[in-house]
Amino acid sequence: MRILGIDPGLRAMGWGVIESSGNRLSHVANGVCQSDGDDLGERLLSLHNQLIEIIASYAPDQAAIEQTFVNKDGAGTLKLGQARGVALLTLARAGLPVGEYAPNRVKKTVVGVGHAEKEQVQHMVKLQLPGCQPRNADAADALAIAICHAFYGGAPASRLREVKA
Repeated sequence: MRILGIDPGLRAMGWGVIESSGNRLSHVANGVCQSDGDDLGERLLSLHNQLIEIIASYAPDQAAIEQTFVNKDGAGTLKLGQARGVALLTLARAGLPVGEYAPNRVKKTVVGVGHAEKEQVQHMVKLQLPGCQPRNADAADALAIAICHAFYGGAPASRLREVKA
């Protein structure tokens, strides 16, 4: 099974593709979708178009995305939600089943601790995907989300959206 993991962000949206075969995981690709400019609509469209290219290039069977967490910056949370919405729409239009995972669930699955630091996540991603060099922290997070989905991938597609921390 090929899994596309997405770490949503408006300026930088991390993505990672892995192969999962039983207990074996392997790295396929990773990167970051960048959106520039001041116009929100253009930035969201740019993210959409880049995700379409990634899906076409790597042909994932399933996808996984991090759930939005609400922080003190309401405007920042709203912008993150808009980028996440574009990602979900793009995945749905591609016909991909999508698993949604809380940040703490991803960290606990990959690192063993729900409040792990970004450096710990990057380290464990490299250990679990030998030879993988994540482009940056956003790409490493996206690969961690894909790994989390591989762990919970036995859930029926109808339940994938319901997996919570």
